[in-house]
Amino acid sequence: MTIRAAVMTELGQIEIQDHPEPVPAPHEAAVRVRAVGVCGSDTAYFTVGRIGDWVVDGPIVLGHEVSGEVVGVGEEVTSVAVGDRVAIEPGTPCRNCRECMAGRYHLCPDLAFLATPPYDGALVEVMTIDARNLHVIPDSMGYEEAALLEPLSVGIWGCRRAGLEPGDDVLVTGAGPVGLLAGAVARAFGAGSVTVTDPSAFRLGLAERMGLGTDTDPDARFDVLLECSGAKGVLAEGLRRLRPAGRAAMIGMPKDELVGLPLSQLTVNELSLSLVHRYNHTWPLAISLVASGRVDVAPLVTHHFPLAETADALLLGKRVTDSVKAVIHPDR
Repeated sequence: MTIRAAVMTELGQIEIQDHPEPVPAPHEAAVRVRAVGVCGSDTAYFTVGRIGDWVVDGPIVLGHEVSGEVVGVGEEVTSVAVGDRVAIEPGTPCRNCRECMAGRYHLCPDLAFLATPPYDGALVEVMTIDARNLHVIPDSMGYEEAALLEPLSVGIWGCRRAGLEPGDDVLVTGAGPVGLLAGAVARAFGAGSVTVTDPSAFRLGLAERMGLGTDTDPDARFDVLLECSGAKGVLAEGLRRLRPAGRAAMIGMPKDELVGLPLSQLTVNELSLSLVHRYNHTWPLAISLVASGRVDVAPLVTHHFPLAETADALLLGKRVTDSVKAVIHPDR
């Protein structure tokens, strides 16, 4: 038996290949992949070949925002069964190191993360993964929504890292998928107000349709900053807009390795800045937020693609300005 896989064979090239159908190890499950969201990191690997210290040095399968149906389980697996509909947490830690034992498994030095070199991702018809990475979703949740639990988890972790409290006035800089979802999480966590900034009128319109505010008062001040753009100078400007004792989280990788901060101006207000690298123990909450209707991720999905059109999906944001999230369906 064979399955199809969308393999990045070289920079800017995707080849649909036939691979042997994977067989789950005793602690693994096999999942028929139904939906894979395209992340900016996928596009970066496809077009540039690297993100920070992670460099693509050979063929790789991209995609880490993923959901599907369990089609096989190893002999030791009891947490899921064939037929379960699941969202997949893409990082598999060693579970034995200092960070894992302290509950910080996302900081495991041996974390095997889907579509991060040298590990293959989810743009395949069937994949195997540690069954402990699978989270059963309710029947009311679609596969596209389940795939977006991954960027939603980034938003959840960003709000936690920023110490967001009910009643806080929150500024979100960047209305990409993570920014929009971080804003939605902040509102669900009880923020007094959530204001989003972005140069794209289309994305600001989507923010408003999601019930988030847009920036109309340049003199407004905030308690929390969620910086989700990575654009040059945005973090520093956002920090200037915080009230005394304000908290900030920089979510994701900045586009410039060196980020200049006006510390002489910021220190007097005792601002706190946290960095965000993925997430930790967020999937149950993410499922609850979506299943309860407190966060609606569906408006972010603007385009759908079959596996054969993976290259077009990866370049959607560069071709279509009025787009937010592409979803690839390997079963199509």
